[in-house]
Amino acid sequence: MAEMNTDNSQSAGIDLSQFYQVFFEEAGENLDNMEQLLLGLDITQADDEELNAIFRCAHSIKGGAATFGFSDVAELTHQMETLLDKLRRHELAPNASMVDVLLASGDALKAQLARHQGNGGDAIDTTELLFNVRALVAGEAPVAIAAAPVAPAVQVAAPVAATPAKGKRLVELRVGPLSNLSQADELRDLFKEIEGLGTIEDLPSLPEQPNTRRFKLETASAESDLLDLFTFHVSREEVVFMPWTEGGVEVDPDKGLFEAGSAAAHEEPGYGFFDNAPGAPTAGAVTASSASAEGSSASSAAAKPAVKADKPAAGGLESSTIRVSVEKVDQLINLVGELVITQAMLAQNSRGLDPVLYQQLMSGLTDLDRNTRDLQEAVMSIRMIPMSTVFSRFPRMLRDLANKLGKKVELVMQGESTELDKGLVEKITDPLTHLVRNSCDHGVEMPADRLAKGKPEVGTITLAASHQGGSIVIEVRDDGRGLNREKLISKAREKGIDAPDTMSDTDCWNLIFAPGFSTADEVTDVSGRGVGMDVVKRNITSLGGTVEIDSAEGYGMRVSVRLPLTLAIMDGMSVGVGEEVYILPLSSVVESFQVNEEMVKTIGGSGRVVEVREEYMPVIELEKVFGVPRFDWEHTSGIMVVVEADGGRVALLVDELLGQQQVVVKNLESNYRKVNDVSGATIMGDGRVALILDVGSLVRRSRH
Repeated sequence: MAEMNTDNSQSAGIDLSQFYQVFFEEAGENLDNMEQLLLGLDITQADDEELNAIFRCAHSIKGGAATFGFSDVAELTHQMETLLDKLRRHELAPNASMVDVLLASGDALKAQLARHQGNGGDAIDTTELLFNVRALVAGEAPVAIAAAPVAPAVQVAAPVAATPAKGKRLVELRVGPLSNLSQADELRDLFKEIEGLGTIEDLPSLPEQPNTRRFKLETASAESDLLDLFTFHVSREEVVFMPWTEGGVEVDPDKGLFEAGSAAAHEEPGYGFFDNAPGAPTAGAVTASSASAEGSSASSAAAKPAVKADKPAAGGLESSTIRVSVEKVDQLINLVGELVITQAMLAQNSRGLDPVLYQQLMSGLTDLDRNTRDLQEAVMSIRMIPMSTVFSRFPRMLRDLANKLGKKVELVMQGESTELDKGLVEKITDPLTHLVRNSCDHGVEMPADRLAKGKPEVGTITLAASHQGGSIVIEVRDDGRGLNREKLISKAREKGIDAPDTMSDTDCWNLIFAPGFSTADEVTDVSGRGVGMDVVKRNITSLGGTVEIDSAEGYGMRVSVRLPLTLAIMDGMSVGVGEEVYILPLSSVVESFQVNEEMVKTIGGSGRVVEVREEYMPVIELEKVFGVPRFDWEHTSGIMVVVEADGGRVALLVDELLGQQQVVVKNLESNYRKVNDVSGATIMGDGRVALILDVGSLVRRSRH
């Protein structure tokens, strides 16, 4: 997919900086895990699973670093990955030198990541480490390992500054804020290409200014001359020059370091020496360690007071989130579900009380109802994660697939911030992957074919997510060839599927969900075996969702997947049959009505249908399906509820409608066993268990 934009900083038009914090947290966790595994590794009998786990840690860090453009981290982890791959394939035997080099590499990675996170520090020299790792890969002995560069927990208050060459001065250059950070890179490249200007070095961006790039210049040129040169790439308002500072102390080319009290050191907010200056960054406000006061910097550290840290030390990988196991979250959700049930019981039992006599109790129950609902929503939101976690894996996958097929495809992603339950996110990934691959393989045409049809040679596949009511809708759209009605019907007849010419477009499109159905002319390693779309539908249906297809031949196709926001709590309609209560998912309920005997017809000796607005639909008597005991023999059910699933509708015959409510879904299969036509259970306010009906199963029952 040569035309697809995969620039590190602006991939597919996305600002990747919003994901930096997640990467730093996960990288820190992977490094800690890798260190523990290396320390516990038995080199005489290394366990394959441990070696695989260490490899996965390095691989995860490398993938994220390459995505975000941290090339130094990616280079080191790539070499580590090569060594670990040979170890896990048993091409090399582990030894103590390998563990030492890998541990030193882990320390270097921590320092590199801390620097990229904006915690300052010079670039880490990994030349010796890289040489050692490559030597170990080649089966050679490493050179003596120097002390590993560890990310410091504290820093010296006033580091010794570099002295510029005679006739030149050190300047800090800020460019931004920019909508496209590549402009700053162009400016840097221009500075390097013109001889005599001096040298330029990248500096880490400030957390509060993510769209501003910083550079360190050593130059003899006047700032006005540099401005005239830079304005070919950026506007004058986006360029700021300021005196060079290191560690909060300004560098003077003649005098070296200013004293801490120098007014010039405080002029620029955020670069003052004192921690309480307005806008001052906390990253540099750290306490000097006793160890750092020794050695070459002892005199300078002693001459100036240490700066106290009000916030955590800046050297490490800081975390603004807490990572909690899913089991703990599920346990919390389960407890809140029990609280909801208890609150419903209290509310039901209090209905017979005199509100005047028990005014304080009723007020407390009202507050409990409100607080319980708020708590329930807050706890449920913990499991909600953005769709970007799913969408983020598709750009690379689509790029590789398009290159393999010789196609040019652009991926457009919309609604990445839309949230979905974590359990659903994990289960929806595979179906979406197949739909995206299907669009690229079957939908988007070859570049020459697209040009011949008057289309741009670059096809577009769109992934979109949005909330609609109590559901989330995920769409996979392409501007390719679309579905060919005649071809689908012909293929269906070859497979022995009943496909009359008069069938509707919707029914025709749904043919692709038939098991073993494929429109591919030949089987490849990408598709053509007829395995996929039927699995996609089955998986989505098992999650309580639906799949719809819309297509226009020559213009493209759209597949819409509708899912409930969560599987833990659902809106339902409770209906009564005899003494039993059943719950119908509210999203499946179409309408309800009173029924007369003349509206119901018998067909085929046993089947029954009901006429609703000149349309006949099958009737299912829940009393007979579940064998509900009946004690009032003369009673006849007079209410029907129309439900919809899998593109079909049925009318359920019930005794009464009890109301609409939110129910906490309990897994019946894990607590009892699988029951046909039942998807789960819940506990009602009076303590009774009510079954949640599987509407899709009931619709399929009516077809048979």
